[in-house]
Amino acid sequence: QVQLVESGGGLVQPGGSLRLSCAASGTIFSINAMGWYRQAPGKERELVALITSGGSLNYSDSVKGRFTITSDNGRNAVYLQMTSLKPEDTAVYYCNAQRISYRDRYWRTREALEVWGQGTLVTVSS
Repeated sequence: QVQLVESGGGLVQPGGSLRLSCAASGTIFSINAMGWYRQAPGKERELVALITSGGSLNYSDSVKGRFTITSDNGRNAVYLQMTSLKPEDTAVYYCNAQRISYRDRYWRTREALEVWGQGTLVTVSS
């Protein structure tokens, strides 16, 4: 009933930039936190960046100074601006939302603990 849809992935050269977008659909009251994770082939999924409803930020050390996470609470959306991209940034990037308060199909108030998007592929290569 609550879904996350990512967009913005693609092929980019080293040193280039991309902007990823993620929007939550449904009748939503609030989202406690949204973030971006990534998973490269043969590796575990890892946190890239996270932003809470209060504005607290967390970044992976590998992307600090290069990536910026922002949110639009009115649109229930989160964005990841990626600059100075490196080949090691190549991965499937997943949007994540935590503690989503929403209305279900019977118009009852519910909370989803965690919801994941389908992923969008980012490839950094010359």
